[in-house]
Order: sequence, then C-alpha cells, then structure tokens
Amino acid sequence: MPARLEPFGEEHQAFRRTVRAFVEAELRPHARAWDEAGIFPRALFRRFGELGLFGIRHPTAWGGSGLDYWYVVAYAEELCRSRCAGLDMAMLVQGEMATPVIGALGTDEQKREFLAPALRGEKVAALAISEPDAGSDVAAIRTTARRDGDELVVNGAKTWITNGTRADFLTLLARTGEPGAGGLSLLTFPTDVKGFQVSRRLEKIGNHASDTALLFFEDCRVPARFLLGEPDRGFGYLMENFQGERLVAAVIAVAGARLLLEDARRYGEERRAFGRPLSSMQAWRHRLAQLSTEVEAARWLTYRACDLFDRGEPAQREISMAKLLACELAQRVAYDCMQLHGGMGYVLESDVARAWRDLRLLTIAGGTSEIMRELVSRAEGW
Repeated sequence: MPARLEPFGEEHQAFRRTVRAFVEAELRPHARAWDEAGIFPRALFRRFGELGLFGIRHPTAWGGSGLDYWYVVAYAEELCRSRCAGLDMAMLVQGEMATPVIGALGTDEQKREFLAPALRGEKVAALAISEPDAGSDVAAIRTTARRDGDELVVNGAKTWITNGTRADFLTLLARTGEPGAGGLSLLTFPTDVKGFQVSRRLEKIGNHASDTALLFFEDCRVPARFLLGEPDRGFGYLMENFQGERLVAAVIAVAGARLLLEDARRYGEERRAFGRPLSSMQAWRHRLAQLSTEVEAARWLTYRACDLFDRGEPAQREISMAKLLACELAQRVAYDCMQLHGGMGYVLESDVARAWRDLRLLTIAGGTSEIMRELVSRAEGW
C-alpha cells in the first residue's frame, strides 16, 4: 500500500500550528543565547511535558496522548524552527529515543517510576548505548551488568550521551551474558546510585546547547527488576528502537534543509550584487532549484518510511534509505546555502552558520551513513 499523498489531516495541522506558535514565541528568541551558553534551562523539560510533547505516541495510561506517528513528524518538523539544534536533540532524545523502549517493554512499576515522570518532564532521560570503543558496532559493548542476588552490579563507561550531565535516569545497554550481540540487555538506571559519575562534558563542533557526556560506572548496584524485557535480548530490542531514532533523524534533516532553502530564498531576494538581487542570477536559481528538487524527493521517501512505521509494517529498508539520503543531502544544502550568504553566512550570529555545523551530526548519530549503506545493501540482497 503506497503512502498517502497527504498524510496530515486537519487535526495534525491544528497540532502543527500549536507547536509552531510555542516554538516561535518561547524557543526561537533564545536560540543564539542558549547556543552561546552551551546549555538551555532545565525548566524547559517541564514546559515540554506540560504541553504533552514528550508523550505524543505513548499510551494515555502513563500520561501520553496515544496519537499516531504523523503527530511526531509534525512536532519534529516544527521543533526545527527553534534554530537551536542542541535543544531539539535533547527533547527528541527524551520523547523519542530514551523512553519508547520503556513504554514497549517496561513493567508497570518501571513505567510509574521512570516513564510517567519523564513524559511530564519531571525527570530527564538519556539513552546510554555508545562507549569509547563501541559506537556503531553495538555488539562490541563492554559495560557489564552482573547479577548479584536481587541486584545488578554495573561497571564500565558510556560516551557521547545526550542529556548525560543532568539525566535523572538512563536507558542503558549493558552486557549480561557472553560476548557478542546475544549477551546484551537493556535496563533503566537511576543516576543517583553510588559509583555513578559524570566524568566530563564533551565539547562538540555543533549542537552546543545540548549537554553530551562521558559517564563512568563503578560497582553501581541497581535492582534486578530494572531490567527491560528479557535478559540477553537487548540487542534486538535496541535495533527496533533504532528505527524510531533514525526516522526522526531523517525527518529533522529534511525539515532543516527546507528551512535553509527558505532562508536562502529570502536572503537572495534582499541581497544585491552587480546591481541586481542574487536570486535573479541563473547560477543561483538553478543551484537552488536542484537542491529543492532533491529535498522534495527526500521528503517523500521519508514520509513513505513514516507511513510504514506508523502502520507497524517492516520498514528498516525504507528508514535506512531515508536517513542516508536526507542526512547526506542536508550537508550539501547547508554548504550551498552558506555559500549563497557569503561572508554573512560565515559569522556565528547567522542561522545558516549554526545549521551548517549542527546538521553535520546527522550522518554520524544513530547509525553512520556507512552503516545505513550496509543495511540497505543487505535489504537489497547485495
């Protein structure tokens, strides 16, 4: 069944307008200040929770709205208008990366203790997967969670963890069995336990307003009841969770590229060179026309993947394709739009300069472009 040509109904559009009004009134004016400060106010987690933005597709029983995935798409697209990618990343981790697996696998007790307060924005969540020696190669993870009676004893390190310096809990992947993909488990991990340490905050090229941390675990004891799902099945659970994370990356890549093209059009009409607007010059009209065509193609490939995901159908092939195409394309759009802005595009106060460095993350996080190509090649039988 093909994707619907118009996936958004009137209720989706009303929701979109509400999110846009919030973003433009309460987030956009502070984007540059938060980026320069390297952090945004923690109170925003509660504000997002009050607006129901963390629980869009989570069950109503735990404080969610139980809506379809197209509401998430509308939310992510409008959130990009904040022009503060670090904030966007932190909020999407909270609602779309660290908590869905708890909603899918958690016990009622885990949902009461971790999911419900996270959806309200009362607790900050982080997804702790990558390690200093294991990024895309998830099966190589070495952090352990050894069973000791009714407890798990956690030792190891995690790195590149968004929300890591102020997370109240982690959705943590650790080794509970033999080496390889078959010996990994997911668990909820409260960060107030003895032996847990935020080693340091990592300085990044972009996404400055999001805190990214290196974490250490030394004989940390948590209740064994914090295991999510069945022991030693964490790799499979995580691969399923990755689908949502990668799909969100494709959505925000397309949305970010479209915003840059909007900016380029506006600047091209205002900026004059050799006595006429830049937008009147064929070289720039054709360059932007090509990019607009490619972005539109990426948008509909992404929407196709969203449609499959929303209906619960297998979508790894389409999601991998969408992330690969959209995130690679966003780099080129940012590069060309910065070129159009000339010197103004190179100063830090400009939106295009921040977008140029922020969008670079998308071909790395959640599975690199190289991993996406491997997944697509396997799906095609090559």
